[in-house]
Amino acid sequence: QVQLVESGGGLVQAGGSLRLSCAASGTIFSIRSMGWYRQAPGKQRELVTTITTDGTTNYADSVKGRFTISRDNAKNAVYLQMNSLKPEDTAVYYCNARLRSLDNPNLNDYWGQGTQVTVSS
Repeated sequence: QVQLVESGGGLVQAGGSLRLSCAASGTIFSIRSMGWYRQAPGKQRELVTTITTDGTTNYADSVKGRFTISRDNAKNAVYLQMNSLKPEDTAVYYCNARLRSLDNPNLNDYWGQGTQVTVSS
């Protein structure tokens, strides 16, 4: 089995910063990419940012210039530094890993349990 464990959410005032962390563990064979998605109340889950093993990143337009994703391949970990937070960033943030496990050679998406980020105005 593969597990993703997130940490670092919380309550912050607008303009503040938070850092999210996520570590993948278990029967991992190889990781293609890791990233973060978010879901606000009443809305669909949306992409925030992803990073591949070779460091290629992709950001949603709404977070470009404010959020930075980084990755530690040796630890199967991904981080999200969020600066200049806005109330509209309020959501549950989910860690994602697209990987092959020892039990399944196909690429599959795995998800963390989610961590709440609340930005007050």
